[in-house]
Amino acid sequence: MSDAPILEVRNLTRKFGGLTAVNNLSFAVRRNSIHGLIGPNGAGKTTTFSLISGYYSPTSGQILYDGKDVSGLKTSRLAQRGLIRTFQGTTLFQEFSVMDNVRVGCHRSARAGFVSRIIGSDAPVERAADRKAREILDLFDLGALADEPTSSLPHGHQRALGMAVALAADPVVILLDEPFTGMNPEETRRMMEHVRRVRDERDITIMLVEHDMQAVMGLCDRITVMNFGQLLTEGAPEEVRTDPRVIEAYLGRAEDAA
Repeated sequence: MSDAPILEVRNLTRKFGGLTAVNNLSFAVRRNSIHGLIGPNGAGKTTTFSLISGYYSPTSGQILYDGKDVSGLKTSRLAQRGLIRTFQGTTLFQEFSVMDNVRVGCHRSARAGFVSRIIGSDAPVERAADRKAREILDLFDLGALADEPTSSLPHGHQRALGMAVALAADPVVILLDEPFTGMNPEETRRMMEHVRRVRDERDITIMLVEHDMQAVMGLCDRITVMNFGQLLTEGAPEEVRTDPRVIEAYLGRAEDAA
């Protein structure tokens, strides 16, 4: 794993009127790592994700992606460069088949137009998209469900399909927004395996916001902890787990509520 960061946040600040949601935040994400961003509710995690993925522009500070300043760049431009975000609510075409959802995600590389589809000249491109979609479904253990309607899938499979669609867009970095929300322990275990497999087999960097501390501690190489819009601490899972400030701000409350 290279130590060169693929993603850097430098002195990032975002204000909404009189409210400072993110305040002078800095951290770096190593290439081909799994990096967690955690903190109590209202810590600024989602705003930070929205800044990195282009949904908000910073009030001040910089976002560097692969060494280039992309601060304020639109989501579509970032996606073209391989920075892809998933959302807490799975955004799938429920009336489509599992296979067709992933084919939609292949549109960046397929580039098949409406006219070429009508006259059939894009058939090789379409076949390549089919092969790619099937390979991705197999990676997520969804190959046997390719022809099933998406609406029939259980929650865990729908979340896995959402990540499969993101992978079809040829990401360099995937930002996962609470990928384990609403999952039972077995679904969480399978999703953790999927995330590791994507990183290990596809050399993709993964950053995630997540409240499931067991999943975060068992999955991430490094964890950034936010509180009140600022950096609280950062380190390996064991360092973060035993940090008194983290226990007080987040982990202690989560354990008490369990």
